[in-house]
Amino acid sequence: MASIKIVLRKNMMKKDGTTPLALRISENYKTNYKWLGQYVFEKDWDKVAGKAKRTHPNHKKLNNFLMKKLTEANDLYFDSKDESITPKQAKQKLRGPGGSKSFFTVAGERIKSKHDRGTFSVAKSELSILYNIEEFLTLKSTLPKNEIIEAIKQRRKDRVSRARKSEYSFIDGINYFKKNTTLKFRDIDQAFLERYKTFCSAYLNQKTRTISNQLIFIRTLFNIAIKAGIVASKFYPFAEEKEKIRIGSGNKIGLTTNEIERVESLQFEPQSSIWHTHNVWLIAFYFAGIRISDIVKLKWSDFKDNRLYYVMNKNEKPLSLKIPDKANVILNFYKKSQKENSGYVFPFLKDVNDKNAEDIFRKTRNATKLFNKYLKRIAKECDIDKNLSNHIARHSFGNIAGDRIHPLMLQKLYRHSDLKTTLNYQANFIHKDADDALDSVVNF
Repeated sequence: MASIKIVLRKNMMKKDGTTPLALRISENYKTNYKWLGQYVFEKDWDKVAGKAKRTHPNHKKLNNFLMKKLTEANDLYFDSKDESITPKQAKQKLRGPGGSKSFFTVAGERIKSKHDRGTFSVAKSELSILYNIEEFLTLKSTLPKNEIIEAIKQRRKDRVSRARKSEYSFIDGINYFKKNTTLKFRDIDQAFLERYKTFCSAYLNQKTRTISNQLIFIRTLFNIAIKAGIVASKFYPFAEEKEKIRIGSGNKIGLTTNEIERVESLQFEPQSSIWHTHNVWLIAFYFAGIRISDIVKLKWSDFKDNRLYYVMNKNEKPLSLKIPDKANVILNFYKKSQKENSGYVFPFLKDVNDKNAEDIFRKTRNATKLFNKYLKRIAKECDIDKNLSNHIARHSFGNIAGDRIHPLMLQKLYRHSDLKTTLNYQANFIHKDADDALDSVVNF
């Protein structure tokens, strides 16, 4: 059971000589203090009894107030259904059901932790969500829709421009929201979420999956806040018959064997950007759809005994694959540049600071943006009307594999943790049974 006592915080004495009173909550060597907003002189405080002495001018009124706060704290532990409640959670719960921290503050703290752990892609996407929510909160619906959309786009461009000039950093964005107190958790109810979904669709032109990802982020923050005692569970807008997050599954379309052959047959000026793009994309395909961001980071030290020893950045799963003959042809173009490219296979990270994870992330992201630009040109030259993107290399491998490769082997090649993920993914590319069923009815 926790030890709860009202104490004088002598190390926080004010200039006038008074010292603040705090509720001290201690359990399992963990202690938290909740300030009570009351100050007394040390001479007027009975530290043994934990109350004001008679020498205090308002000792009766003050002691009644302190007794009430002490009772609230003890009742919280006595009535709590969660026996594992921590002193920190108790402190937050005593601040009231609306919570002392704003939604943006909790979000900022989470994004900062993601950034500190090096998961920059997640941190970046979550910070973007906060800017979207801020745009929603400041929306002036009386203005023309086109004017609002252009203003949102301009503010985004301004942030990007300032970042390029080193006038604005990712951490600046995090700190901005950590200090933002404009949105409380209890203000985010089902009606709020409905309006936000409409805003995302109408003003940000977002698709269902993108909107769902933002709702998942909001739900995650609620779960964090409830567990920490920042907000009461009764304010949770995703419970029971409230907001339901539905994850849509769009069609995954890959290239056919014929289309892959057309891409392979293209010839470009060596060392040009489109030449590198062409090579990187084919290497991703040849190695069962390795993510482009991981291909960019490949080093020659990852290749041993004619095999690639690869660790997927997304889930840190290791895999060893033989080097296909087609891949070897491309890799041989780059072998002579090992030293020039600082040990990397491809030149995009040759000037990166290997000890700076954020620098690696930034330059990898810039490379993948460049690839998407040139892949559109490659698709046009091959007369391919599909959206040729970085990730479609993975879809193309799945499309050609179809049902010819055993799911357990595909699970290994895809680096999936769960076989269900592989089966659901591959279902996008297996059409024979459905086609035969359709033919049996239509072509009678």
